[in-house]
Parts: sequence; C-alpha cells; structure tokens
Amino acid sequence: MIAILKPHVSDDRLNEIVHHIEKKGLQAHVSKGTDTTVIGIIGKFESSLAEQLRSMKDVENVVRISKSYKLASRDFHPANTIINIKGVEIGGDELVIMGGPCAVETPEQIDLIASIVKKAGAQVLRGGAYKPRTGPYAFQGIGEEGLKWMKDAGEKYNLLTITEVMTPETVDLVCEYADILQIGTRNMQNFELLRKVGKTQTPVLLKRGFSATYDEWLNAAEYILAGGNPNVMLCERGIRTFESYTRNTLDLSAIPVLKHLTHLPVISDPSHGTGRRELVVPMTKASVGAGCDGLIIEMHNDPDNSMTGDGVQSLFPDQFADLLKDLEKLAPLLGKTLDTNKISKQLLTV
Repeated sequence: MIAILKPHVSDDRLNEIVHHIEKKGLQAHVSKGTDTTVIGIIGKFESSLAEQLRSMKDVENVVRISKSYKLASRDFHPANTIINIKGVEIGGDELVIMGGPCAVETPEQIDLIASIVKKAGAQVLRGGAYKPRTGPYAFQGIGEEGLKWMKDAGEKYNLLTITEVMTPETVDLVCEYADILQIGTRNMQNFELLRKVGKTQTPVLLKRGFSATYDEWLNAAEYILAGGNPNVMLCERGIRTFESYTRNTLDLSAIPVLKHLTHLPVISDPSHGTGRRELVVPMTKASVGAGCDGLIIEMHNDPDNSMTGDGVQSLFPDQFADLLKDLEKLAPLLGKTLDTNKISKQLLTV
C-alpha cells in the first residue's frame, strides 16, 4: 500500500505521518519526487488503515499495490532512480559503460586493461576476483588479492570498480574494495546474500537468473531494497532457451518491460547474453536502442589466453574503443549522452 501526500508537505508533517504508520508495527519507506511525496507501507495491516490514512490531513490518496514487489515498483516511486557514485550517475541522462575482463588474473593484466578502459571513455572497470563456475575444477578467481589489484587499478585510472560477491560472509570484505557489488545469475535468489547486501549502502548490480521471470527478478531486488539499500540496478544478461548457437538468449524486451514496471536503472550485458564476440557489438547497440541505462561489456587485452575461457565473448581493445565511439554517436539519438573524450580525461572526486 502507498500513501500519496499532497504537494509541498513539510518535513515535520511527513515525519508525523511516518510515525503514525510505524506505531502500528509497519515499515514506512519515503520516496520524494519534485512535487509529490509517496510513502510505501510494508507489513500486515488492518483494512481500516487505508481509510484512516486517507482521512488524514495532507494525505491525497491511499492506493493498494497488488504486485508482490512494492519498493521496486514504479507505483511506489514514479520517477527514475538515479544512483550517484563519486559523480557518475547511473539511471540518468548519461550512458554508463562498464568494461573489463571476466576475471582479474595478474596486477599487470588488470592495470593494462584499466588503462584501456579509461582511454576508450568508459566510467567503470569490471573484473571478477571470485568466480562462480559450472565445473569445480575451473579457475575460481584470485580472491582478496585480486580485489586489491582491481582497487589499485581503479584508483590509478580514476575508474569506478564493480566485482562479484558470492557469499554473505564476504560482503563486508568486498565492500572495502569495490564501488559496486555484482550479484551473479546463479545467486539471484540467494536470499541470505540479498539480505546481507541489503544491509549495506554499496550499490548493487543484480543480474537476472538465467531462468527467472521478471516477477522473480524484481522480487529478488525487493529483498535488497527492503533491507534498506536503495542503490539497486538490474542487469539483463541473457536467459536459457532452446537455442544452442548462442550461449544465452539476450532478452532485449526485458529492457522496456523493466522501464515500465520499475524505477530502478537497467543495465544490459551483451557479452554473457550472447557468448559470441561477433554478436556483442550489434547487441550492445540494440540494447541502447531498447532504452538501457548502461552496459557491462567484457574486454580483454589477450582474449585467446584468458584464464577463464571466456575469451570467445571478450572484445579486443580496439573493438571496445571503436564500439564506444559508435555509442557516442548513437546515444544522443536515444535520449542519452556519452562523451568519451571528456570521460577519458576527467578525474573522479571522492
């Protein structure tokens, strides 16, 4: 249920209404727009509460939300959520590019790739220190040492960093090093992990489970939001279908569907979504056309010798740079901006 307040309600009056709701053992989540403030009410409540609130001074209306996800719903938060991380805004006008290898392999490798990512005009360095793999004998990542190497590279080249967190026990550790936490497809419904990252304020990129419906995906996001962390992004990374030519099937329709259902930023991953290098560029452009807020793209300085074996979906450095130049021309046609020259030179301020 949401309570929609009349325009320009004072903070003192807002606090009074919130206190009234919380006295009944309910959670009150406030969303402030330009003119209107909405209070999301979470918990079991008596049917008479809606009428009580509707009759209160400064309450415009009370609406029941039938969706199982409340805080993630655009009904609760009509305006787009914009996540500001050290001056980089995700969910706003700027098209945000996250680039880098599947895994951090050596300090020299991640340093070199960070320099390439920065020079190309991307804002975020990606790379895995912990790698969830289908087979138990595959390369599983470097661990904390890899986190340190990645943090050093990000700071050296003034890039934000994003890396995957796999267990509740390592959340605090990864938060020490990374600007954005990634929840991978296999962990989308790892509810203990979702609850743990929900207790932080570190931004979270929640990837879609490879067999998850939109409703299941948004309910997973709800776990994080309900925990108190409002900084959630949704990442479409391909779903499992009957087609075997590609690694997954990138669900482009997910982007406009999510933009309709939720206020959260939407990111596309054409690398995992296709698993084929020759398809990454066209599906990246198609994702921008569909309305995504950003992209996470695998790029490696030497894909043929990648330790993870994911080199087949990793762009070469020149392909990555050329793609960003194309996106710089495409973005303004679709309501986004991307200035690769400005980004490659600018310093991020903490």
